[in-house]
Order: sequence, then structure tokens, then C-alpha cells
Amino acid sequence: MKKSSLSVTNVIVGMSGGVDSSVASYLLLKKGYSVSGLFMKNWDEDDGTNYCTAKEDYWDAKQVASKLNIKLHQVNFASEYWDRVFTNFISEMEAGRTPNPDILCNKEIKFRAFLDYAFLLGADKIATGHYAKLTCDKNPLRRPTDLRKDQTYFLWALSHDQLKNCLFPLCNMTKQEVRNVAREQRFLNAEKKDSTGICFIGERRFDEFLKRYIKPNPGVIETDEGVEIAKHNGLAFHTIGQRQGLGIGGYSGFSQKPWYVARKDLTRNVLTVVQGNDNPLLFSSKLIARQINWIGEKPKLPLRTSAKIRYQSSDSLCHIDKIESGLLIEFDHPQRAVTLGQSIVFYQNESCLGGGVIEELLD
Repeated sequence: MKKSSLSVTNVIVGMSGGVDSSVASYLLLKKGYSVSGLFMKNWDEDDGTNYCTAKEDYWDAKQVASKLNIKLHQVNFASEYWDRVFTNFISEMEAGRTPNPDILCNKEIKFRAFLDYAFLLGADKIATGHYAKLTCDKNPLRRPTDLRKDQTYFLWALSHDQLKNCLFPLCNMTKQEVRNVAREQRFLNAEKKDSTGICFIGERRFDEFLKRYIKPNPGVIETDEGVEIAKHNGLAFHTIGQRQGLGIGGYSGFSQKPWYVARKDLTRNVLTVVQGNDNPLLFSSKLIARQINWIGEKPKLPLRTSAKIRYQSSDSLCHIDKIESGLLIEFDHPQRAVTLGQSIVFYQNESCLGGGVIEELLD
């Protein structure tokens, strides 16, 4: 039966227990939407640790839902998360790469499993507390007003069909304004810290967590000149540009400059390190990206635009061209610590065009 043009739009908000999704729910109610919440549990807590905060987060979400007088649904996507996100994360780490599970989680869980489940509950749209904008243009994903909180980097793998069913109520707000609204509404989570990292790692050390799922594979740490100076416990436990946790310190015959991871040799199981933050071996100008996704209209290539090689990096001008196996990206200026398995995301002014996964370095 066709809906009346006067019918109210039903929106289900992904409520994490954080201040962003809480304020997003309030703003949608204020605009006249019919709102309910959905709390997603994506990691089982019976793994022998106390690092996942799902119980506390659910309580926070429940308190806000009660204050707003909206229904809060709860669903367990742990199985889907394990199959679609975590197994990929582990296999990539074992291959010596550094994946970004948050990006795959958005693609497979928050904007797929959640979207499908919300439709079963009768939703017309879903909403989240992401800082991003959506438009009706050919390139619909835009940066938010608060560029310091810009989360479009984590959304590059979404399709236009996924985004057209979404709302981002915080698109025009700063984080400070969001917290001010939460204080005015007396939400108990108004001062709650932003989550750092993914739930299954929590606040523990990254390598401590990995050892639960990846077996140590000891090997040699050597300089770029082939001098062995230490041992590593496995290439999976290190990432390009890493300084801390190498266990090298001062080494006879070398300067006192800090050491950084520059390369991983999977064939020899060797970790190559160099000295100095600006060592040339830490920089790359050309790379090949695959698993490409264009969110809106596919651009004509070659293309001159800007890109980010990690969430916290600045936009850098680059030239993109099509090759048989993916895209060839050449930066105007060398980029530091380009890492295989990480995402490269393309921008044109305020529009997020899409992105891909960094697969090869060419220099």
C-alpha cells in the first residue's frame, strides 16, 4: 500500500551509547521524524577479557532512549562481524598488511546488516552519529562542517544505494555544539569520551590482542644496509612508520636518532628499520590501489585531485590514472609511511569521491 505524502518518516538510529548518536536521535525527533534506536553488539564479551564496554554502552543508550521516550531495539551482529570483518582483519595482518577494520565494519555491518535489519523493523531510513554530509548531487558524500571530526574517510567503501537510505543529523554541527545540546538535554553521557579504536581491541595493547589470534613468527630486524641489529616477534605485530616497541634503543656504531619501521620482507621474514623521522626510505610518491569504489558518478580518468592515505593525514594533491590491475596514484610530494592494506581516499573540494586499498608501492 502506497504511503500518504503526509505520512511520517520512520527512522531508526544506530545508538552506540555515545553522545553523537544520542544527539542525532534528539535532533531527528525535534524535526518531526518518528524515531527509534538500535543498539548493535558486534563483539562477544566471553573472550576472557574485560575490555569490551558493550554492557556499559547499552546502559547509556538505554538511558538516553528512555529520556527521549523512544523505543530501543537491541541486536547481536557478532557472528556477522566475525565472518565479514574480523576474519579479513586477521588474514590481512598475517599477510603483513595493516587493514582498517572500521571501514569494513561500516560497509558490512553499520550500513548493511543494520540497514537490512532496520528495514525489517519497518524503517524508511537509518541514521547515525557520523560527521559527514549527504547531498543529491552526482557525488553525494561531503565533508561535514566540523572538519576536525570529518569521518568521510571511513565511509569511502559505501555504495550510493546504501547512502541514499541514510541520514547524518550532525552534518552541520561541531563537536562542541553536540556536547552543548547533550548538556542542555541532561543526557548522562554528555561528557562521555569519544571511543578510541575498535571494540575487540579496546584499551589493551595492540600486540597483546593480536597474540590471541596470530602465532608469533620470530625473525630478524635489520638496517637498510643489511646489518642485523635485533629480533622481531612477527611482522604482523609491526606497521610502517612505527617507532615505539621495536626493542632496539641505542645500538653501537649508529647515531642516537630513533629507529622507524620502513619495510616488511615477507619472503625473508625481515623487518627493515631506518634512523630519523625524515629518512627517505619512509617516503613514497607512487602507489597502486585496488578494490576501488566510486560512491557516486565514476570520474573520467586520468584525474587530478587530492587524497588521504590515512585518517589523520592531510589532503595531498595527486594524479590518478587507470591501469589494468587498479589505479596508479602519483603524489605531487612524497608521502610518509604509506602502508599496504590501508585505505587511500579521494577528494574533490568538499566531495568524497571514493577510495581503494593500497596494494603496492612503486618507489
